[in-house]
Amino acid sequence: MDVSGFIDGYYSVNFNRPTATNNGQVNDLYNFDDKTDQFSLSAAKLTLNHDPDPVGAHVDFIYGRTNDLINAPTANSSSADQLNYIEQAFLSLKPPKAKGFELDFGKFVTSAGAEVIEAKDNWNYSRSLLFAWAIPYWHFGARTSVPVSKVDTIGVQVVNGWNNVAKSNGGVTVGLTNVLTKPKYTWSLNYYVGPENANTSSGMRNLIDTTLLLTPNAKFNMYLNYDYGSNQDSITKITYPGFRAGSPAPLATTVTSGDNILNTWQGGAVAFHEQATGKTAFSGRYEYFDDANGYETGTAQQVQEFTATYEYKWVEGLLTRVEYRGDFSNVAVFHKDQASLVDQQQTLTIGFIAFFGPKR
Repeated sequence: MDVSGFIDGYYSVNFNRPTATNNGQVNDLYNFDDKTDQFSLSAAKLTLNHDPDPVGAHVDFIYGRTNDLINAPTANSSSADQLNYIEQAFLSLKPPKAKGFELDFGKFVTSAGAEVIEAKDNWNYSRSLLFAWAIPYWHFGARTSVPVSKVDTIGVQVVNGWNNVAKSNGGVTVGLTNVLTKPKYTWSLNYYVGPENANTSSGMRNLIDTTLLLTPNAKFNMYLNYDYGSNQDSITKITYPGFRAGSPAPLATTVTSGDNILNTWQGGAVAFHEQATGKTAFSGRYEYFDDANGYETGTAQQVQEFTATYEYKWVEGLLTRVEYRGDFSNVAVFHKDQASLVDQQQTLTIGFIAFFGPKR
């Protein structure tokens, strides 16, 4: 087994200075680096990996605030249903004569998105609005991938849904993936569809995710990312039987619940990364997120954010990132001081990441 891991900690300053009594002293709309005005552990991770030959296995143990968020109970599951402290755990099969075909089964991170859970593998320290609100973190089920040409790989996934090991509605989610890799760019397209409403298979959730990664040279990269999601609210009809004819009790009655509303969200992001020297790098990101019905964030709003990140690699396996980020909404959703709400939030964060690679 190859062994690797990292420890990721940070200190964040929120210029709104929200207090513990005002929504828990957090950076609103953030995920893994959401604690503010205090030192915090974003994640500690240990990975065991054996590449398929033809059978393989991969396990990621994770601890810290990241675990609290990615393994939080959902409307479709309880805390007992989740694999706590496990980011991924799956078996792989890659038959030697199957022309690159691979099958994975277990818990694995989603194929959607331009970023990943691990900060060290992204350009910026904080995750984007699209990563936090538009897409899932992970799935439980089966996924396949197979190259159909030298540059194109397709895949099919059959999973229990979004961030669920077990779910309450009995329906599966299907994912279709495609990755086109060229010397100067990579284009990824993902589509997920399935029932995600609790306790009923009524109503479908759809997600279209696409990312264009541009790699013109070894030092400068950029990407364009777009997400569109929708969820049809469930509508349930329950018939309660009456008594036999002649009885004074009422006949059977039908009760309808649910509003059948189609909730939608969408957004786009553009980001760049410049590797200035062997030790220093600069990154920037701008994005726009429209939560038209408030389905994802809890408030119907349009949010914009800009992030600027400076990275310094002290030695191999130790890096620091200093990041400014500004979030701006068309409604007052950001907590300030002890009880106020305002329409903007600005933070300054310094993150420290120590990591080690595979050892045999």
